Amino acid sequence: MSDKPSHAEWLDEHGIEHIETIVADFAGLPRGKLQPLAEFGKPHYKLPIAVFGQTVNGTYYMRADNAEDRDMLVRPDMSTLRTVPWAAEPTASVIMDCFETDGTGIDVAPRAVLKRVIELFAAEGWHPVVAPEVEFYLENDGEGADKPAQTPADLDDVVDPYGIDRVHDLGDFFRELNEHCGRQDIATGAISQELGPGQFEVNFEHGAPLELADDVFHFKRTLKRVAKAHGMRATFLSKLDAEKPGSSMHVHQSVYDTDGSNVFSNADGTASDLFSSYLGGLQAHLPAALLLLAPYPNSYRRFLSYWSSPVNLEWDVDNRTVGLRVPDSDGQARRIENRLAGSDVNPYLAIAATLACGYLGIKDKTPCRPAVKGSAYDLPFALHRHLYEALDGLRQSEPLRRVLGDEFITLYTAVKERECREFQERIPPWEREELTVSI
Repeated sequence: MSDKPSHAEWLDEHGIEHIETIVADFAGLPRGKLQPLAEFGKPHYKLPIAVFGQTVNGTYYMRADNAEDRDMLVRPDMSTLRTVPWAAEPTASVIMDCFETDGTGIDVAPRAVLKRVIELFAAEGWHPVVAPEVEFYLENDGEGADKPAQTPADLDDVVDPYGIDRVHDLGDFFRELNEHCGRQDIATGAISQELGPGQFEVNFEHGAPLELADDVFHFKRTLKRVAKAHGMRATFLSKLDAEKPGSSMHVHQSVYDTDGSNVFSNADGTASDLFSSYLGGLQAHLPAALLLLAPYPNSYRRFLSYWSSPVNLEWDVDNRTVGLRVPDSDGQARRIENRLAGSDVNPYLAIAATLACGYLGIKDKTPCRPAVKGSAYDLPFALHRHLYEALDGLRQSEPLRRVLGDEFITLYTAVKERECREFQERIPPWEREELTVSI
């Protein structure tokens, strides 16, 4: 018999007075309602399904039939119940799953997209395991968006990769961040200074994809709140500054069977055919899935320099110049690190995308190319160079429509196309400064 308290006991134990009922939108931002605890538990909660037609800057994509302008039912996944440490009054949050009024699932919800992919693996007797690594920058709060990013006052602009003192210089900040993550059961691991001044990386413990996506979703929000409390601003922008490294969300992934054995390895520890096919699926389908790993025009700036991101789809063991790195490990721990995603992604969609590509490779027995030996930086550019190319690639991919959902891809690409149009309508300073006097 479990000693774990019931949800009612948990709420009482923590003195909870209010509940956030939230969903993740396409940008990975929390949308929902804050309500008194007394209101929690009613049979029907509703949110407008238009939250999934919302662009990152608050406008909406609406189909001609106005299908997004209706209510959906949302139900709490009580396993996601956790405290909100920064709230003024004792508050908890719970992630809601989304349904039509007839009880069928809302296929376009990002969490539902990831669940769909996990269920495909489960039907084969497999369960994937992932471990994200999330990079971010800390900068002075209050700096205008049109000004260069400024490193926090407690740091300086010296490049000091893996410098331990850089982490200690922000000891109070990281202490509070760890406390907030601990209170929310967010499975974070090591923290390290990255290549850029004021840039850090947080590793997450490996685990089930849905739980890890929930953790990253909550972590991003938590980091921003703690940074603000310390007079800083945290950003997951893929490319913050042309002269500084970009920020990524690398995803380690492996697949296990019902006996707990890693299907990427044979009994003798050598790489299995399933490992090769999974790699082959990543190589074959990641170009079409790139919009889920690089969702904004800014995301493609990260691909302009080799220290920001690999721009190839090759693989090798313990080689960080390739897009698909295989860490040096024993057979039971064999895994693939997808190094393409930026930290600006929706974690549900990025994890769903990379797992979907691997799944397609296994099902189709897609062969992978031989491992690259030595540096892969000089290999030809193998990705889409801008968002419109990526839009067309995802929109036209029948294999990804089958795995991720036809309705989801149709709506997601429509929202991204609207965002891209809004981006193009803003004239950047370079065009006025350079072209006005030159043409």
